[in-house]
Amino acid sequence: MKNIQNKLAAARGNSPCDTIIKNAKIIDVFSSEIIESNVGITDGTIVGIGKYEGIEIIDAKGAFLVPGFVEGHIHVESTLLTIPEFAKAVLPHGTTTAVIDPHEIANVYGIDGIKYMLDSAKNCPLDIFVMLPSCVPASPFESSAAVLTADDLAKLIDNPHVAGIGELMNYPALCNGDPEFLKRAELAEQYKKIADGHSPGLTGKMLNAYILAGAQTDHECTTAQEAKEKLKLGMHVHIREGSTEHNLLELIKIVTPENSRFFSFVSDDKHPDDLLEQGHLDHSVRLAIQNGIPPLTAIQMATINTARCYRLNHIGAIAPGYQADFFLTDNLEECLPKTVYKNGKLVAEKNMCCVDTGTTPPLPGKSMEVGNLTEDSFTVKIESEKVRVIGIIEQQIITENLIEKTPQKNGRLISDTRRDLLKIAVIERHHATGRIGVGLVKGLRLKSGAIASTFAHDAHNIIVAGVNDKEMLAAVNELINIGGGYVAVENEKVVAAQPLPIGGLMCELPVEKAAEQLKNVAQAARNLGSQLDNPFMTLSFLALTPIPALRITDGGLFDATKFEMTSLGVEEVNS
Repeated sequence: MKNIQNKLAAARGNSPCDTIIKNAKIIDVFSSEIIESNVGITDGTIVGIGKYEGIEIIDAKGAFLVPGFVEGHIHVESTLLTIPEFAKAVLPHGTTTAVIDPHEIANVYGIDGIKYMLDSAKNCPLDIFVMLPSCVPASPFESSAAVLTADDLAKLIDNPHVAGIGELMNYPALCNGDPEFLKRAELAEQYKKIADGHSPGLTGKMLNAYILAGAQTDHECTTAQEAKEKLKLGMHVHIREGSTEHNLLELIKIVTPENSRFFSFVSDDKHPDDLLEQGHLDHSVRLAIQNGIPPLTAIQMATINTARCYRLNHIGAIAPGYQADFFLTDNLEECLPKTVYKNGKLVAEKNMCCVDTGTTPPLPGKSMEVGNLTEDSFTVKIESEKVRVIGIIEQQIITENLIEKTPQKNGRLISDTRRDLLKIAVIERHHATGRIGVGLVKGLRLKSGAIASTFAHDAHNIIVAGVNDKEMLAAVNELINIGGGYVAVENEKVVAAQPLPIGGLMCELPVEKAAEQLKNVAQAARNLGSQLDNPFMTLSFLALTPIPALRITDGGLFDATKFEMTSLGVEEVNS
């Protein structure tokens, strides 16, 4: 009660504010106007717009005062950083709130992984709201370390830092009324929270059923037509611009003054080098403005739209009762923050975080339990003249289901670098089962060596691709030695590695060092022949079963279009 009385007294002008920002051009995300005025702040909350007295006076000198950006969907693990280091990386770019889905670490550590992320955020100046992972594993066809049920999620749903239920990836189960998956979606409704969707390519009656079952957002749209259909059916569309997924330029084609409130910018997956070189949501805002979206609309899509989507009613705007989260910039089109404030306190200036961002708790446990491996582990006998091949599509996480003439020697599957056909394998790493699935991939373009990763969406088993079995084995063995991460080998010797000891997903390093290591392993992959911008991130998505079209798991190839396992060999192909 005392706290609100202090704020009310300041709002009425009966007592001085803690802080006033004077001579500011305030971005009003409600009326889409720029207002030249002052902002009064008390106890970390905006108490009023207008003429106020303050104990501390900050002169904006005519700069634009922009609400802090709100990230609507990101897997922090994709940055390879802990939450404290992630905060250091994004606060200077104007991001003051992030809605995260920790389903990567949940696949490795289960419910303890979610608690690890919540505990990591306790003393962090970046507001973190968690979407509870709804699909661990992502589908019944993946071998994760843990299985989370609706009853497991119910134990955390009432946490004030939980914003809802994470992306409902198993849309066939949801659309067909699977009781367990319906129960997960209903948790969000029961607690008046949000259930995120994940429905790439879903259309027509099945999309109707999916939305009816509880999915409220979608971040998987890759075409304007797909986004428009989902928008018309009431979904909030997240426009994704990440490190591998670049959907912004396509999707902003359908953004209009009439519908812009139902769009938000998200990253989904963003690597540390891109955070350093491009920025965070400020990059999406700049890109949108450069391609025709009005500056105030772009800012709304990075602030109030996202906050309203997740019912975070105290953030995303410069208005009475809102958290004093904002940044100052001299140019709206460039949108480069000069200074960033969280709860009215300076947290970043000159592109550097200037406050403590907290610490991480102890790890929940070990994350590497791999069965014995030899060269023969990768041997596949093949009789079919043609085989299914995972076809990489650059700049996208969707793949093609290709049919190619079988590369073989003495009846055994081999890589054929002349045709850009590489052996690829997924090795179960959580329970030492010895399960290995082997297939072929086209698009990595390695000419020598192998690359391997423990970052392999979403079960995060080991994924490896190479020109022969010896190279693949060498890469996997090094991954085991370093406790997970990224590895590149040539002539069975390690040429680059990035250790990710936190679940095989993250490290304690600052963003600059993590980015440097990532650049080194990515360059090593390019030295082996790859021409992809993000070879390891691309590799990491090839095991993700809910994304079309062809995937690989520790059980073999998976047809994500039919949502069923499929064979490597093709006995008959219709011409």
